[in-house]
Amino acid sequence: MRIATRFLNDVLLLEPKVFFDGLSTEMIVTHQDLSSVGITGRFVQDNHSRSMQNVLRGLHYQIEHPQGKLIRVLSGCIFDVAVDLRRASPAFGQSAIIELKADDN
Repeated sequence: MRIATRFLNDVLLLEPKVFFDGLSTEMIVTHQDLSSVGITGRFVQDNHSRSMQNVLRGLHYQIEHPQGKLIRVLSGCIFDVAVDLRRASPAFGQSAIIELKADDN
């Protein structure tokens, strides 16, 4: 795994290792893979959601118990936006905008 792009210091576009055997594709992401790019927190919860075309999903943030988000697109593409709302951050008020595509893993 490698960091393809870094936005706002804490928003990372990750490029996982992809294995193709001629019949199928497999991506494996381990704690060691995440640690190798500086993600050291432990995953407590793994949610999967599916949205239909042209759906706008809500803004998510936590004040007292911040959570990292790991987003993967399984089909099609999404337009993802991250906004730094941490008042003490040098990037406060700045945003990162990216189109994530399933074909790009």
